[in-house]
Amino acid sequence: MVDEMSPVALYIQLADLLTKRIEEGKLKPRQPLPSEATLQQEYGVARGTVRAAVRLLRERGLVVTLPARGTYVADR
Repeated sequence: MVDEMSPVALYIQLADLLTKRIEEGKLKPRQPLPSEATLQQEYGVARGTVRAAVRLLRERGLVVTLPARGTYVADR
């Protein structure tokens, strides 16, 4: 879970948690990332936080977003 009292921004915490799930194989290559709504509910964060975390994962090369199709775990 994310720690609201942590000095680390919530979106970075969320991106790190999702990165861990990808590295552990819980989210596999070419598998869709859970929806924004699912991530909001699961981690108790706002939509903007989820979007920022996904953007960070894209910058890290861990996910790819296909217009009108969704965001998927990138092939390694």
